[in-house]
Amino acid sequence: MSSQIIKENDLIFLILDEKRRWLVQVKSGGNFHTHRGIIEFNDIIGKNFGSVVFSRPFETQGYKFYILKPLPSDYILHMIRKTQIIYPEDAGMILIYSGIGPGSVVIEAGSGSGALTCILGNFVRPNGHIYTYDINEKSLKRTKQNVMKAKLDDVITVQYGDILNDYFEQKNVDAVVLDMATPWSAVKKVKNYLKFSGTLVSFSPTIEQVKKTVLSMRENDFIEINTYELIKRKIQVKEKATRPEVRMIGHTGYLTFGKKIKNMKNPYREQKPKVPKTIDMNNMPFRG
Repeated sequence: MSSQIIKENDLIFLILDEKRRWLVQVKSGGNFHTHRGIIEFNDIIGKNFGSVVFSRPFETQGYKFYILKPLPSDYILHMIRKTQIIYPEDAGMILIYSGIGPGSVVIEAGSGSGALTCILGNFVRPNGHIYTYDINEKSLKRTKQNVMKAKLDDVITVQYGDILNDYFEQKNVDAVVLDMATPWSAVKKVKNYLKFSGTLVSFSPTIEQVKKTVLSMRENDFIEINTYELIKRKIQVKEKATRPEVRMIGHTGYLTFGKKIKNMKNPYREQKPKVPKTIDMNNMPFRG
């Protein structure tokens, strides 16, 4: 069971209100500046997650901040990032529909900022591993920073790699997750890394990408191919005005899943006669 006591270098989810919230790493002697005062990390270290802390100077600021243990969704929404992210609802579907869990070995092509990487790493513990690759050096740098802050470097390996042109060492992995511009180009290559019954997951923002990817998966003998779009709507709850929030993210992306199989032709149902069969109608009874 993870500790409920906040230690040095732990990540905390610091909340002032509904809009102002931060993912912060606490360090002895350090602090975090906000427009509502300064949060001293020495006031936090040693406390339990779920506690509160007050901003300094107490006499002129003294605002209440809540300290929570970060959830995987908090990593996604509040970590350092420059690229489009995969949202928590999509990450949850990836986990459930791919079967990724404790002990799973996963290849991720397209690290981005490492948001999904950290989610996956959190769920494959303690004996699984995530191998994440990207061709953008800035993305790799951000991913490494975020992985280190999340203390997941023991289960995540961040490397430069191009799934279209490079050959990776991993074999018989449980799942491959693609977050790239041309996923259909990688499908044939992906088969070399997946174990039989392993899952290919592709995240794409446009339906044109989905169509090409699905066709490529069919050509490469994947089955159970399905594409989904998730839409999440938050409800604003007030005593006399409960309704959906006015603003929402209408579209995040499309998720396509497929399973690798060891295919072979059916020697029975697919058998074709060598000579066309004919029927002799002579002397046969006929009922009108």
